[in-house]
Amino acid sequence: MTDAPIATCDPFAVTVRGIGEPHPARAALRAAGPLVRAEAPAGGPVWIVTDDALAREALVHPRIVKDPAYAPAHWDRRTAGLEPTAAEQPSLTTFDGPPHARLRRAHAPLFTARRMQDYAGRITELARDLLAEAAASGGTVDLTADFTTRFPLTVVCDLLGVPLDRIDQAIAACRGMHGTEAEVGAAMAAFGQLAAAALEEGRHGLAAELRARVPDETTETQLHYLIFTLIYAGQLTTDPSLGFLLAHVLDTPASEGDTAEEVVRETLRLHAPAPFTLWRFTATDLDLAGVRLPARSPLLIDIQGINTDPGRPIGPDLTFGAGPHYCTGAHLARLELRAIVEVLRSDLPGARLAVPFAELRQTDLGGIQGSRLTALPVNLRG
Repeated sequence: MTDAPIATCDPFAVTVRGIGEPHPARAALRAAGPLVRAEAPAGGPVWIVTDDALAREALVHPRIVKDPAYAPAHWDRRTAGLEPTAAEQPSLTTFDGPPHARLRRAHAPLFTARRMQDYAGRITELARDLLAEAAASGGTVDLTADFTTRFPLTVVCDLLGVPLDRIDQAIAACRGMHGTEAEVGAAMAAFGQLAAAALEEGRHGLAAELRARVPDETTETQLHYLIFTLIYAGQLTTDPSLGFLLAHVLDTPASEGDTAEEVVRETLRLHAPAPFTLWRFTATDLDLAGVRLPARSPLLIDIQGINTDPGRPIGPDLTFGAGPHYCTGAHLARLELRAIVEVLRSDLPGARLAVPFAELRQTDLGGIQGSRLTALPVNLRG
């Protein structure tokens, strides 16, 4: 057994860089080896997987789990950005093994490629309405100020059955999740109200379908939390990617020869919504890539680094993960992004960036959060 090499730069730092500049840690982590040790934001070591094959091994390893109960004992939950443990709150993102499989069986049929394709026309309609609304003001508009958040939240709320007059409440709740402890508490209360609204008698969205499919012992409070995760993840996954997508599409003629699907796929590869997987932990002592990891060791997969590795074998990328925790909403996210490309090209062919592409900046939010554009000024009417 050997020790993992130590990262030579901080992969969790807050940075501001140009839209085309790679994160300064990505190449350094790859160069260090397939498994690299760094300092975790909550303190102590974290092991980062930088190799595609090793990542896929780790993502299906039965003793590498997602339950925050296995996090290092000294970690502060808020600093680490941890969800409640699986025992405290059932969740797709914290359950493992048979309990996860059971809960996933309740969710997965609602978000299949076929189900989402049936909803594609509605997504396009919402994209058309919101882009037209943004364009109506004329002049220059910053699409990251509202649109990139409003569109995915409108789609996921409409899909779940949340009344669309509550979208501003949903936006405020999502933004509150990045605030103080009191603001996070208020945001969670608001998400509970949104979930309750989606479940009101007579509603026919996917929230009501989910209620009929979850295990019988699921309480109403637990169901509200499951709906919260769908709303919040629906925004968190698509919002930052949408900014990068819009920038690339409006940087004509760079993307004119590509299909909408190709533009979406390449944007997600270059700008994965999450640079790392959510936290994983070793349930027991285990060996990985010749390194002995003690029980309760935190582990991350460097999605962004692996996706952009010039030496990676051709094949599926890791944007939405792999294995049993593959993102349930992947089909929905891709459809949303594709709809934006198609509507821009058909309805707003004269839309252009208001500044040169090279002047756009992105902010790495720190920790295991992703990056997003600091601003996206555009002229939608050309």
